[in-house]
Amino acid sequence: MASVPEIKIVRSESLGHRSEVSSPEAKLGMRVEDLWDEQKPQLSPDEKLNACFESIPVSAFPLSSDSQEDIEIRSDTSLAEAVETLSKLKVLSAPVVDVDAPEDASWIDRYIGIVEFPGIVVWLLHQLDPTSPRSPAVAGSNGTSHDFSAHILDNGDDSAVTSGNFFEVLTSSELYKNTKVRDISGTFRWAPFLALQKENSFLTMLLLLSKYKMKSIPVVDLGEAKIENIITQSGVIHMLAECVGLHWFEDWGVKTLSEVGLPIMSKDHIIKIYEDEPVLQAFKLMRRKRIAGIPVVERKSEKPVGNISLRDVHFLLTAPEIYHDYRSITTKNFLVAVREHLEKRGDTSAPILSGVIACTKNHTLKELILMLDAEKIHRLYVVDDSGNLEGLITLRDIIARLVYEPPGYFGDFFDGVIPLPQNYRV
Repeated sequence: MASVPEIKIVRSESLGHRSEVSSPEAKLGMRVEDLWDEQKPQLSPDEKLNACFESIPVSAFPLSSDSQEDIEIRSDTSLAEAVETLSKLKVLSAPVVDVDAPEDASWIDRYIGIVEFPGIVVWLLHQLDPTSPRSPAVAGSNGTSHDFSAHILDNGDDSAVTSGNFFEVLTSSELYKNTKVRDISGTFRWAPFLALQKENSFLTMLLLLSKYKMKSIPVVDLGEAKIENIITQSGVIHMLAECVGLHWFEDWGVKTLSEVGLPIMSKDHIIKIYEDEPVLQAFKLMRRKRIAGIPVVERKSEKPVGNISLRDVHFLLTAPEIYHDYRSITTKNFLVAVREHLEKRGDTSAPILSGVIACTKNHTLKELILMLDAEKIHRLYVVDDSGNLEGLITLRDIIARLVYEPPGYFGDFFDGVIPLPQNYRV
């Protein structure tokens, strides 16, 4: 049986370096380098970086795999089909095309929004939580949600709800098979459709991904009325990792966490869950607290033994059979079952296999960026010499240390943007 990995501390000697072959991201970094050398000498390093990123259009950002047209999802696609598509293509989100939009529609009318894998699961769980005052009625006319919700309520608490066959029942339900993607628009992690045009600057993009808490930003081609690229927080971190060795990056990256005021989130504010609690509770906490991940800790020692992120929730829908032998799916059972499942498939790249990746306050921004990029993770835990939690650092925290927002920078930029739904979860 797969075991729970030990805490892995970031070691500078184990981190890779930028390859000799110049990647698109490295070429972009060299463009920043050229601009850096042109800046006025009286400017501070922070002012220089801001000026460099303001001078580069987002059209220069390398195309992501998420920008391919063939992963657009139609608004009349069922949740089951959407999950299958996202899982097969190994992406967490995709733009949703409105099938009722006219052929000559503008980009804002062509797309409803961006649907995210975790959002589908969170929405489903919300339907099965009638205690929530915000719980919306299940859209559609299949008339199946009441019976299924009644079945869930009959099971009692979270431990019963997450019995071994719970998600097999869920993925076989009419609720899952018949609800359309368009039916969940405007709920939870359904992103507001704020998009950038190709001429918008890198600085704008970086501020949206950090200070304004956006996970990803579409870049649209107004002439073609389509999405040309999707820039994510992890994509920016990968770009930074490819800039190792460049003067501007080294000048910024050698700073330690304590020097730049990280972590922002202290140990007293970290939301955690015990390894013997139901996994459903972990995802409920992430939903209610508006967070994307949660550490799993031992009840006696309070030390972290694993991490569950919102993106891991797809294992509940894509492989529900792996929990069949468990009386209940606790957070520890979830971690063990998923690891065994991935090991049998020979998949060694999934972030959930990494266990707890941690650092100390003496690590540098450069070291953190290289580890986050290498492990394909979205957060690092800060620990003391005994392995006790001291804080948490996210991709957003790091990007926020790269740039700052000048006074009045955005002006009327947000006018007319589709607002966040009342029950949106960042």
